[in-house]
Amino acid sequence: MIEVRSLYKSFDDFQALKNVNITVPEASVYGIVGPNGSGKTTLIKHIVGILMPDQGSIKINGRPVFDNPEVKKTVAYVPDDIYFFPQANMQDMIKFYQSVYPDFNLERFEKLVPLFPLNQRIPIRRFSRGMKKHVAFMLALSIMPDFLILDEPMDGLDPVARRKVWSLIFQDVAERNSSVFVSSHNLRELEDVCDHVGIMHKGEIVLERSLDEMQSNIFKLQMAFSNPPPAFTGLEILAEHKTGSVIQLVVRGEKDTILNEANKMEPLMIDLLPLSLEEIFIHELGGLDYEITSTII
Repeated sequence: MIEVRSLYKSFDDFQALKNVNITVPEASVYGIVGPNGSGKTTLIKHIVGILMPDQGSIKINGRPVFDNPEVKKTVAYVPDDIYFFPQANMQDMIKFYQSVYPDFNLERFEKLVPLFPLNQRIPIRRFSRGMKKHVAFMLALSIMPDFLILDEPMDGLDPVARRKVWSLIFQDVAERNSSVFVSSHNLRELEDVCDHVGIMHKGEIVLERSLDEMQSNIFKLQMAFSNPPPAFTGLEILAEHKTGSVIQLVVRGEKDTILNEANKMEPLMIDLLPLSLEEIFIHELGGLDYEITSTII
Protein backbone atom coordinates (compact mmCIF):
# COMPACT_ATOMS: atom_id res chain seq x y z
CA MET A 1 0.00 0.00 0.00
CA ILE A 2 1.13 3.53 -0.82
CA GLU A 3 0.05 6.22 1.63
CA VAL A 4 0.61 9.93 1.06
CA ARG A 5 -0.42 12.11 3.97
CA SER A 6 -0.55 15.92 4.27
CA LEU A 7 2.11 16.36 1.58
CA TYR A 8 3.35 19.87 0.85
CA LYS A 9 6.06 20.94 -1.60
CA SER A 10 7.09 24.35 -2.87
CA PHE A 11 9.82 25.57 -5.19
CA ASP A 12 10.82 29.09 -4.15
CA ASP A 13 7.47 30.94 -4.06
CA PHE A 14 5.56 28.37 -6.15
CA GLN A 15 3.36 25.96 -4.21
CA ALA A 16 3.58 22.73 -6.23
CA LEU A 17 1.73 20.43 -3.81
CA LYS A 18 -0.71 21.38 -1.07
CA ASN A 19 -2.07 18.98 1.54
CA VAL A 20 -2.08 15.96 -0.78
CA ASN A 21 -3.60 12.80 0.66
CA ILE A 22 -3.94 9.60 -1.36
CA THR A 23 -4.08 5.87 -0.70
CA VAL A 24 -3.12 3.26 -3.30
CA PRO A 25 -4.48 -0.13 -2.16
CA GLU A 26 -2.63 -3.40 -2.64
CA ALA A 27 -3.21 -5.22 -5.95
CA SER A 28 -4.85 -2.23 -7.61
CA VAL A 29 -4.34 0.23 -10.45
CA TYR A 30 -4.64 3.86 -9.33
CA GLY A 31 -4.87 6.59 -11.97
CA ILE A 32 -4.01 10.21 -11.26
CA VAL A 33 -5.38 12.79 -13.72
CA GLY A 34 -5.24 16.55 -13.95
CA PRO A 35 -4.45 19.45 -16.28
CA ASN A 36 -0.87 20.30 -17.19
CA GLY A 37 0.96 21.85 -14.25
CA SER A 38 -1.39 20.38 -11.64
CA GLY A 39 1.45 18.61 -9.81
CA LYS A 40 1.15 15.01 -11.02
CA THR A 41 4.83 14.50 -11.89
CA THR A 42 5.95 16.27 -8.71
CA LEU A 43 3.75 13.90 -6.72
CA ILE A 44 5.21 10.90 -8.53
CA LYS A 45 8.76 12.03 -7.81
CA HIS A 46 7.89 12.11 -4.11
CA ILE A 47 6.35 8.63 -4.25
CA VAL A 48 9.51 7.14 -5.79
CA GLY A 49 11.73 9.02 -3.33
CA ILE A 50 13.41 11.47 -5.71
CA LEU A 51 12.11 14.59 -3.95
CA MET A 52 12.00 15.29 -0.22
CA PRO A 53 8.72 16.78 1.03
CA ASP A 54 8.54 20.10 2.84
CA GLN A 55 5.84 18.63 5.07
CA GLY A 56 3.96 15.37 5.28
CA SER A 57 4.88 11.76 4.67
CA ILE A 58 5.05 9.16 1.90
CA LYS A 59 5.04 5.56 3.08
CA ILE A 60 5.14 2.30 1.16
CA ASN A 61 3.91 -0.66 3.19
CA GLY A 62 4.24 1.49 6.28
CA ARG A 63 7.86 2.54 5.70
CA PRO A 64 9.13 5.96 4.56
CA VAL A 65 10.37 5.90 0.98
CA PHE A 66 12.75 8.88 0.93
CA ASP A 67 16.40 7.89 1.47
CA ASN A 68 15.35 4.28 2.06
CA PRO A 69 17.08 1.88 -0.37
CA GLU A 70 15.30 -1.19 1.00
CA VAL A 71 11.91 0.28 0.12
CA LYS A 72 13.08 1.57 -3.25
CA LYS A 73 14.15 -1.94 -4.25
CA THR A 74 10.45 -2.84 -4.35
CA VAL A 75 9.57 0.07 -6.64
CA ALA A 76 9.96 0.33 -10.42
CA TYR A 77 9.59 3.74 -12.07
CA VAL A 78 8.99 4.45 -15.74
CA PRO A 79 9.11 8.24 -16.27
CA ASP A 80 7.73 10.18 -19.20
CA ASP A 81 11.21 11.40 -20.18
CA ILE A 82 13.26 8.20 -20.26
CA TYR A 83 17.04 8.37 -19.80
CA PHE A 84 19.65 5.73 -20.57
CA PHE A 85 23.44 6.06 -20.44
CA PRO A 86 24.52 7.60 -23.77
CA GLN A 87 26.53 4.65 -25.09
CA ALA A 88 24.63 1.88 -23.33
CA ASN A 89 22.96 -0.98 -25.15
CA MET A 90 20.40 -3.31 -23.59
CA GLN A 91 23.03 -5.68 -22.21
CA ASP A 92 24.78 -2.75 -20.50
CA MET A 93 21.52 -1.68 -18.89
CA ILE A 94 20.81 -5.23 -17.71
CA LYS A 95 24.17 -5.30 -15.92
CA PHE A 96 23.46 -1.92 -14.36
CA TYR A 97 20.01 -3.00 -13.14
CA GLN A 98 21.44 -6.23 -11.73
CA SER A 99 23.92 -4.16 -9.68
CA VAL A 100 21.13 -1.99 -8.25
CA TYR A 101 18.27 -4.47 -7.92
CA PRO A 102 19.33 -7.80 -6.39
CA ASP A 103 16.01 -9.39 -7.38
CA PHE A 104 16.39 -8.54 -11.06
CA ASN A 105 15.04 -11.59 -12.89
CA LEU A 106 17.06 -12.29 -16.02
CA GLU A 107 14.83 -15.22 -16.90
CA ARG A 108 11.81 -12.95 -17.04
CA PHE A 109 13.70 -10.43 -19.16
CA GLU A 110 14.54 -13.16 -21.65
CA LYS A 111 10.88 -14.14 -21.80
CA LEU A 112 9.97 -10.55 -22.68
CA VAL A 113 12.49 -10.33 -25.53
CA PRO A 114 10.25 -12.10 -28.10
CA LEU A 115 7.39 -9.72 -27.26
CA PHE A 116 9.54 -6.67 -27.96
CA PRO A 117 12.11 -7.75 -30.57
CA LEU A 118 14.96 -5.24 -30.42
CA ASN A 119 18.62 -5.30 -31.37
CA GLN A 120 20.35 -5.66 -28.02
CA ARG A 121 23.76 -4.74 -29.37
CA ILE A 122 23.20 -1.22 -30.69
CA PRO A 123 23.10 1.84 -28.38
CA ILE A 124 19.61 2.49 -27.01
CA ARG A 125 19.97 6.18 -27.95
CA ARG A 126 19.49 5.12 -31.57
CA PHE A 127 16.07 3.64 -30.81
CA SER A 128 12.82 5.48 -31.46
CA ARG A 129 10.84 6.88 -28.52
CA GLY A 130 8.51 3.90 -28.60
CA MET A 131 11.40 1.42 -28.69
CA LYS A 132 12.99 3.15 -25.70
CA LYS A 133 9.70 2.70 -23.85
CA HIS A 134 9.85 -1.01 -24.70
CA VAL A 135 13.28 -1.24 -23.07
CA ALA A 136 12.12 0.70 -20.02
CA PHE A 137 9.18 -1.64 -19.44
CA MET A 138 11.26 -4.77 -19.99
CA LEU A 139 13.75 -3.61 -17.37
CA ALA A 140 11.09 -2.37 -14.94
CA LEU A 141 9.04 -5.56 -15.05
CA SER A 142 12.17 -7.69 -14.64
CA ILE A 143 12.84 -6.02 -11.30
CA MET A 144 9.79 -7.99 -10.10
CA PRO A 145 8.47 -4.86 -8.39
CA ASP A 146 5.76 -4.75 -5.76
CA PHE A 147 4.97 -1.20 -6.88
CA LEU A 148 5.04 0.09 -10.45
CA ILE A 149 4.99 3.88 -10.85
CA LEU A 150 4.24 5.15 -14.35
CA ASP A 151 4.26 8.72 -15.71
CA GLU A 152 2.59 8.96 -19.15
CA PRO A 153 3.69 5.36 -19.75
CA MET A 154 2.07 4.65 -23.11
CA ASP A 155 3.11 7.86 -24.86
CA GLY A 156 4.90 6.85 -28.05
CA LEU A 157 3.65 3.27 -28.09
CA ASP A 158 1.49 1.90 -30.89
CA PRO A 159 -1.85 0.21 -30.01
CA VAL A 160 -0.39 -3.33 -30.22
CA ALA A 161 2.48 -2.46 -27.88
CA ARG A 162 0.07 -0.74 -25.47
CA ARG A 163 -2.01 -3.89 -25.26
CA LYS A 164 1.08 -6.04 -24.65
CA VAL A 165 2.33 -3.78 -21.85
CA TRP A 166 -1.03 -3.53 -20.07
CA SER A 167 -1.46 -7.29 -20.32
CA LEU A 168 1.89 -7.81 -18.59
CA ILE A 169 1.00 -5.25 -15.92
CA PHE A 170 -2.36 -6.88 -15.22
CA GLN A 171 -0.62 -10.22 -14.95
CA ASP A 172 1.61 -8.84 -12.19
CA VAL A 173 -1.36 -7.30 -10.38
CA ALA A 174 -3.29 -10.57 -10.51
CA GLU A 175 -0.46 -13.01 -9.78
CA ARG A 176 1.89 -11.01 -7.56
CA ASN A 177 -0.56 -8.54 -5.94
CA SER A 178 1.52 -5.64 -7.22
CA SER A 179 0.17 -2.09 -7.12
CA VAL A 180 0.29 0.39 -10.00
CA PHE A 181 0.21 4.19 -9.80
CA VAL A 182 -0.19 5.76 -13.23
CA SER A 183 -0.45 9.31 -14.54
CA SER A 184 -1.82 9.82 -18.03
CA HIS A 185 -3.67 12.31 -20.21
CA ASN A 186 -5.33 9.40 -22.01
CA LEU A 187 -8.45 9.28 -19.85
CA ARG A 188 -10.14 6.75 -22.12
CA GLU A 189 -7.29 4.34 -21.50
CA LEU A 190 -7.30 4.95 -17.73
CA GLU A 191 -11.02 4.26 -17.65
CA ASP A 192 -10.32 0.78 -19.01
CA VAL A 193 -7.53 -0.08 -16.57
CA CYS A 194 -8.00 1.76 -13.25
CA ASP A 195 -9.71 0.66 -10.05
CA HIS A 196 -9.24 4.02 -8.32
CA VAL A 197 -8.88 7.57 -9.65
CA GLY A 198 -7.63 10.82 -8.15
CA ILE A 199 -8.16 14.21 -9.78
CA MET A 200 -5.52 16.90 -9.18
CA HIS A 201 -5.89 20.64 -9.64
CA LYS A 202 -3.32 23.29 -8.72
CA GLY A 203 -1.37 20.90 -6.50
CA GLU A 204 -4.36 19.53 -4.59
CA ILE A 205 -6.40 16.35 -4.77
CA VAL A 206 -9.92 17.59 -5.44
CA LEU A 207 -11.50 14.15 -5.77
CA GLU A 208 -10.39 10.60 -4.90
CA ARG A 209 -12.67 7.60 -5.27
CA SER A 210 -12.95 4.17 -6.77
CA LEU A 211 -13.86 4.46 -10.44
CA ASP A 212 -17.14 2.62 -9.89
CA GLU A 213 -18.12 4.98 -7.09
CA MET A 214 -17.15 8.03 -9.14
CA GLN A 215 -19.24 6.92 -12.11
CA SER A 216 -22.23 6.09 -9.91
CA ASN A 217 -22.43 9.63 -8.52
CA ILE A 218 -22.61 11.78 -11.64
CA PHE A 219 -24.87 11.29 -14.67
CA LYS A 220 -26.09 12.77 -17.93
CA LEU A 221 -29.86 13.35 -17.71
CA GLN A 222 -31.80 13.80 -20.95
CA MET A 223 -35.46 14.89 -20.94
CA ALA A 224 -37.97 16.08 -23.55
CA PHE A 225 -40.92 18.36 -22.84
CA SER A 226 -43.93 19.41 -24.92
CA ASN A 227 -44.17 22.68 -23.01
CA PRO A 228 -41.49 24.87 -21.44
CA PRO A 229 -39.98 22.79 -18.60
CA PRO A 230 -40.42 23.73 -14.97
CA ALA A 231 -37.55 24.90 -12.81
CA PHE A 232 -35.07 22.13 -12.10
CA THR A 233 -35.38 22.16 -8.32
CA GLY A 234 -34.07 19.28 -6.26
CA LEU A 235 -31.18 18.51 -8.63
CA GLU A 236 -27.50 19.40 -8.29
CA ILE A 237 -26.83 20.57 -11.84
CA LEU A 238 -23.25 20.88 -13.12
CA ALA A 239 -24.04 21.72 -16.74
CA GLU A 240 -27.08 22.36 -18.91
CA HIS A 241 -27.68 22.28 -22.66
CA LYS A 242 -30.87 22.56 -24.74
CA THR A 243 -31.44 21.25 -28.27
CA GLY A 244 -34.98 21.86 -29.47
CA SER A 245 -37.38 20.17 -27.05
CA VAL A 246 -34.61 18.06 -25.51
CA ILE A 247 -32.77 19.26 -22.43
CA GLN A 248 -29.50 17.66 -21.35
CA LEU A 249 -28.21 18.06 -17.82
CA VAL A 250 -25.12 16.83 -16.04
CA VAL A 251 -26.23 16.15 -12.48
CA ARG A 252 -24.60 14.86 -9.34
CA GLY A 253 -26.36 12.52 -6.95
CA GLU A 254 -27.80 9.05 -6.43
CA LYS A 255 -29.41 7.44 -9.47
CA ASP A 256 -32.80 6.77 -7.84
CA THR A 257 -33.00 10.27 -6.36
CA ILE A 258 -32.26 11.87 -9.72
CA LEU A 259 -34.90 9.77 -11.49
CA ASN A 260 -37.50 10.55 -8.84
CA GLU A 261 -36.89 14.30 -9.11
CA ALA A 262 -36.90 14.14 -12.91
CA ASN A 263 -40.19 12.20 -13.05
CA LYS A 264 -41.87 14.89 -10.94
CA MET A 265 -41.46 17.24 -13.94
CA GLU A 266 -43.53 14.86 -16.09
CA PRO A 267 -41.24 14.82 -19.14
CA LEU A 268 -42.28 13.12 -22.38
CA MET A 269 -39.01 11.23 -22.38
CA ILE A 270 -36.34 10.62 -19.79
CA ASP A 271 -32.95 8.94 -20.09
CA LEU A 272 -30.17 8.67 -17.51
CA LEU A 273 -26.70 7.83 -18.80
CA PRO A 274 -23.33 7.28 -17.07
CA LEU A 275 -20.46 9.64 -17.86
CA SER A 276 -17.05 8.63 -19.12
CA LEU A 277 -14.00 9.43 -17.03
CA GLU A 278 -13.14 12.22 -19.46
CA GLU A 279 -16.57 13.80 -19.02
CA ILE A 280 -16.34 13.48 -15.22
CA PHE A 281 -12.90 15.11 -15.30
CA ILE A 282 -14.20 18.06 -17.33
CA HIS A 283 -17.27 18.68 -15.20
CA GLU A 284 -15.54 18.18 -11.84
CA LEU A 285 -12.98 20.83 -12.79
CA GLY A 286 -15.58 23.11 -14.35
CA GLY A 287 -16.24 24.88 -11.05
CA LEU A 288 -12.61 25.18 -10.02
CA ASP A 289 -11.50 28.26 -11.93
CA TYR A 290 -10.62 26.06 -14.89
CA GLU A 291 -11.63 27.29 -18.34
CA ILE A 292 -14.09 24.67 -19.51
CA THR A 293 -17.14 25.23 -21.70
CA SER A 294 -20.49 24.32 -20.17
CA THR A 295 -21.57 22.52 -23.35
CA ILE A 296 -22.22 18.88 -22.59
CA ILE A 297 -19.94 16.42 -24.33
